[in-house]
Amino acid sequence: MSNIVAIVGRPNVGKSTLYNRLTETRKAIVDDMSGVTRDRHYGVAEWVGKTFTVIDTGGYVAHSEDVFESAIREQVLIAIEEATVILFMVDVTTGITDLDDSIADILRRSKKPVFVVANKLDNNQLVSEVPIFYSFGLGDIYAISSMTGSGTGELLDQVITHFQEDEPDDTTIPKYAIVGRPNVGKSSMINALIGKERNIVTPIAGTTRDSIHIHYNQFGHEFMLIDTAGLRKKTKVKENIEFYSVMRTIKALEEADVIILMIDAVEGLESQDINIFHLAEKNKKGVVILVNKWDLIEKNHKTTKVYEDLIREKIAPFSDVPIIFTSVTEKQRIFKAVEAASKVYENKLKKIPTSKLNDVLLPIIENYPPPSLKGKYIKIKYITQINASSPMFAFFCNLPQYIKDPYKRFIENKLREHFDFSGVPIQIYFRQK
Repeated sequence: MSNIVAIVGRPNVGKSTLYNRLTETRKAIVDDMSGVTRDRHYGVAEWVGKTFTVIDTGGYVAHSEDVFESAIREQVLIAIEEATVILFMVDVTTGITDLDDSIADILRRSKKPVFVVANKLDNNQLVSEVPIFYSFGLGDIYAISSMTGSGTGELLDQVITHFQEDEPDDTTIPKYAIVGRPNVGKSSMINALIGKERNIVTPIAGTTRDSIHIHYNQFGHEFMLIDTAGLRKKTKVKENIEFYSVMRTIKALEEADVIILMIDAVEGLESQDINIFHLAEKNKKGVVILVNKWDLIEKNHKTTKVYEDLIREKIAPFSDVPIIFTSVTEKQRIFKAVEAASKVYENKLKKIPTSKLNDVLLPIIENYPPPSLKGKYIKIKYITQINASSPMFAFFCNLPQYIKDPYKRFIENKLREHFDFSGVPIQIYFRQK
């Protein structure tokens, strides 16, 4: 089950700083100028063994002054509809503003769990300013400093109590989610596959009104297709259409086994595509990249290779993924995409016998051992695959703490080279023998 935590609030209350802390990244630009967040930010966080997606809604605010406040309110409405938990951030140093009151009014009418997060409590002198936020009527106030991390643990302890547990899946049919930016051809792809106008197709970005599940059983392939949405059901979306699209995509992504990431051949692989790709990787999903509208590109004998190399460079280090060049309107190679997704799904479930792992990899490791560190030599003695829903391997050795990322990548490349895990993220763990 997808658990999404959306951070909402007016500009300059510290949403991006909290996002950076929860996701342990420096992805969101932080500045004192209000509205500085420009890109869409969504990442994976973990607390006491529970993994969830965090969205910094500041990245979706419209930037023209006349629609600034209405855009923030629109995002709050989207967050209420799509998120599991909402963090409503306010600023202790400035107190309550009219925009805070406006957001609180919307949140009071929602049925989602809302946590009022009073930020910038960087010194104890400001503690006396916290009680004013009880006037929102939204329950307890969680006073934190997103800069230092103070108070965030107590907040997260309460947030995770509202998460939805995974429901047992009573079907063994694989689920493939077709994701991508608005107007790349997702609905057209499904129509071409199933041979009828199941989805309304128009050239207007964001026509799809909801995530659609379609049972596909033709030509020897059976799976569930998830067509991700682009547009809100209830209200018109202008500046926030991509925000809503991302929220729907994340929910579909976490439900699926394999992600078919469609990109526009003319526009190329953009930052939002790369964000979704890495989110799929972090969630241990299989990935197939579909380059649509290939018929619109002027080509020579090198074009495909150059384009493919560019994509792999942008998605590195996880670049071992199938890349299919299609034209949905011309029905070029669309069934090749289905075959690629099916193969990736098989790779995701693949189990390598322990004896075979050791027979193949131990001689390689002996010839190319991990570099010694501080005069100490690392000996890897035994390898086994961990029983999990995606490929995970444990390497037992004497000094696991001394093995660095470059050697982990070397081991991963050897696993891929000898056992074919194309399209699937691999987790490698070094443990004390």
